[in-house]
Amino acid sequence: MTKRPILIHPDPRLKKVCAPVPDLSDELRTLADDMLETMYDAPGIGLAAPQVGVISRLIVLDCQKEEGATPRPMAMFNPEVVAASEELGSYEEGCLSIPDQYAEVTRPSEVSVRWIDRDGHEHQQDFGGLWATCVQHEIDHLNGKLFIDYLKPLRRQMITRKMQKLKRERARA
Repeated sequence: MTKRPILIHPDPRLKKVCAPVPDLSDELRTLADDMLETMYDAPGIGLAAPQVGVISRLIVLDCQKEEGATPRPMAMFNPEVVAASEELGSYEEGCLSIPDQYAEVTRPSEVSVRWIDRDGHEHQQDFGGLWATCVQHEIDHLNGKLFIDYLKPLRRQMITRKMQKLKRERARA
């Protein structure tokens, strides 16, 4: 497994709508493994392919955060929300492509998601709580949407300016 560099906002690749994965290949399974390695190392609980510069509908997540909990890594190819609760929930969200910036985002508190696993089998599962927030956040990435897109324009611009400054500083280092 290889850790991959994570793109930092603003980057045009983070705003692209990803094409569906037509076929599972060994290359895509390797990408999923690399993304999990990258996500755990960051550390984060979710990562979408565009965040590592690949414009494909693939996300990985593992929201098991409790001390001593068994990891539950998931790789989802072509994930889609097929149902969402009317009840909403708010979580303070962050993003590996927008380091050290957090904001409250309101989303459906429960969602049903359909996807294809690494072996080509179709799954559908209901998610609640942090898992629901995370899977929606990652699917948003596949549609070119970032969590800051839910914020008021002034706050979004402020975060974008901070990220531009961070990228300049990293480029000089």
